[in-house]
Amino acid sequence: MTETVTGTTVADVLAELATLADPKVRQVNERHGDDHGVNLGRLRALAKRLGTRQELARRLWATDDSAAKLLTTLICRPKAFGRDELDAMLRRARTPKVHDWLVTYVVRKSPHAEQLRVAWLADPDPVVASAGWALTTDRVARKPAGLDLAGLLDVIEAELRDAPARLQWAMNHCLAQIGIEHADHRARAMGIGERLGVLRDYPTPPNCTSPYAPVWITEVVRRRRDTAAPTDLKT
Repeated sequence: MTETVTGTTVADVLAELATLADPKVRQVNERHGDDHGVNLGRLRALAKRLGTRQELARRLWATDDSAAKLLTTLICRPKAFGRDELDAMLRRARTPKVHDWLVTYVVRKSPHAEQLRVAWLADPDPVVASAGWALTTDRVARKPAGLDLAGLLDVIEAELRDAPARLQWAMNHCLAQIGIEHADHRARAMGIGERLGVLRDYPTPPNCTSPYAPVWITEVVRRRRDTAAPTDLKT
C-alpha cells in the first residue's frame, strides 16, 4: 500500500498511540529498558491500517516518542533513507526495542546496510557497535561470502567477556550463529563459549533455548538434524 491515506497527522497518530498505551505493558517493558506501553500486536494493526507512509514515518521519528519510532519502522520505505540519515537515526534509537526494530526492519533492507555494518562495527559507542554486530550476524546466516569468520571469532574471543551488556549480547549472538551455520568453525565457537562462560547462568524460561553459546549451538544444530532426518516408515 502506498501513501494514499489522507487526513492523518502526527498528532492524530500520537493520540491514537496514547489510547493504546497500557500501564501494565509499560511496567513490563521498563524492566527490559524500553519506555512505551503499547501492545505490539495493536501497534502492528495500526501500521497495517496506515500502510506505507514515508513522510509520516519521518515526522513520527522526529517526535522522539518510542511507540512512534516503532511505528516508523513498520510504515516507512527502508530504501528511501540515505546512509547518513540512517546513521543519525540509529544514534537516536537508544531503547532496545526501537534499536532492534530499526536495524531489523529498516537498515537490513537498505542499500546502505553493508557500509553501515562496517562503520558501526568500529564505532566507539557500544550501542552503535552492537548494531554492526547484529548486521554481521545476519550476514553470517544469509550472505557469509566475503566475511572473515575466523577473524570475527578472534575479535569475539578477545572482547566478548568484558563488552558492555548490549554489545556483549550482540557479539554472543554472532558467536552462536557462526557455530550454528558453519560446521567448520563450530568446534572453535563452542570452545570460545565454554572458556568465556558468557551468559552461562542467564535465567532461561522453560521451553526456551539458553543464550549461552555452547547450549544454543548444540540445540539448534540438533533440531535441524532431527528435522532433516528421513522418517523411518514401517509398512
